[in-house]
Amino acid sequence: MSIMRIIKINKNKGFTLIELLVVMAIIGMLSAISLFALNQARTQARDGSRKADLESIRSAFEIYKADCDTYPPSITTGSSITGSSCTPSNSNVYLQSVPPDPLSGGYFYSPGTGNTTYRLCATLENPGTAMSCTGCAGCNYQVTNP
Repeated sequence: MSIMRIIKINKNKGFTLIELLVVMAIIGMLSAISLFALNQARTQARDGSRKADLESIRSAFEIYKADCDTYPPSITTGSSITGSSCTPSNSNVYLQSVPPDPLSGGYFYSPGTGNTTYRLCATLENPGTAMSCTGCAGCNYQVTNP
């Protein structure tokens, strides 16, 4: 074998256009699959955050009721839940800041007659088995007084 023949063989090594296109198509499909999985994980994380937020608000409500004998008359996203509307008024802070919904900004709160009951609702992006929420505007997850 001559040296020229070896050099000629080594010169022809490389990828063809078809091989490069196949590799690029495979990388594109893997990227699309991973983006879909990432979007599903984000949706589940936001739903988990909504459920945790409602449970922390519920806990604050129950402590508020233990002190004030009623539930708060209203809540506002970003504001605190304090004992200022209790009779007699107190300076307790039951929740430092009412958390916002991760996408829409707020939760639906509906106090019952005399503030002795309540409904606190959220709209989950992936509800699984839908819960019937009476009196809430388009929600599919709610917590109520125990």
